[in-house]
Amino acid sequence: MPHDEVESISVSVFKATCLGVLKKVQETGRPILVTRRGNPVVQIGPPPVSPPAAHWLGSMRNQGHILGDIVSPLDEHWEGVED
Repeated sequence: MPHDEVESISVSVFKATCLGVLKKVQETGRPILVTRRGNPVVQIGPPPVSPPAAHWLGSMRNQGHILGDIVSPLDEHWEGVED
């Protein structure tokens, strides 16, 4: 069978070997067409690949903005500061 041709099986064979067919699709990643009297009924294929979940570290990168000078001393006197 050429690599890009979809394998097909009859609905009666699928019914008798369902778990094996599902395992084959999972292992090979190739879809299988189920037919009834030669007509396509359903195509069984692997699920879409989900992107990996983003890690929480760095998830807020580029979200903060500095609004003023954060280095120079304050001109205000704080009650908790002793001179």
